[in-house]
Amino acid sequence: MQNYYGALGHLFTAARATQMICLIAIIGMASNFIAEIIAVEQAPGSLLIGTLTITCISTLYITITYILYLDNALSFLLSTAIDSLLLIALIVIATKTGMPISYLSCASLSNSGGSTSAFVESVKDNLQASNYWVWVGASRTSCYEMKAIWGLAIALCILFFVSAVATVCMWRREKAMMKAPAKDIEG
Repeated sequence: MQNYYGALGHLFTAARATQMICLIAIIGMASNFIAEIIAVEQAPGSLLIGTLTITCISTLYITITYILYLDNALSFLLSTAIDSLLLIALIVIATKTGMPISYLSCASLSNSGGSTSAFVESVKDNLQASNYWVWVGASRTSCYEMKAIWGLAIALCILFFVSAVATVCMWRREKAMMKAPAKDIEG
């Protein structure tokens, strides 16, 4: 069967490419925060570890499924199910990250305030309580980075919804093409 899904195929390709860009950005920013927390000999919070884990798994998944799609070997229903599971995981990440982060006013923070790691060192007790809004406020840059992670997680929710809808629609198209009567080649 020819790998032709028209606009749905293009939508799936665009969603996968945009998902990959968002995931790589989140991996870089979350890794930076974890490195700075570890630099001051603190344990990174479960939200950051979970975010990094989900994004790494998602990056591998997207790479594999897109290769399978190009080779016409992608199970669209399985892909829809996994996209839906990742959507749920990302909704949890976006919600948990957004609760404290949404209250921050990054513009009111100092541009040259200390590093995140220095600020984390000074608020050890608050970190034990998983108050991410405390350490993210170390500087304006750190605040914007954490808000970027939150925003990209929200964007990924939308993108995984779009790719799940696209794969279920491609599955239906593929199913309809298989059921269609074969055309007479001679006539």
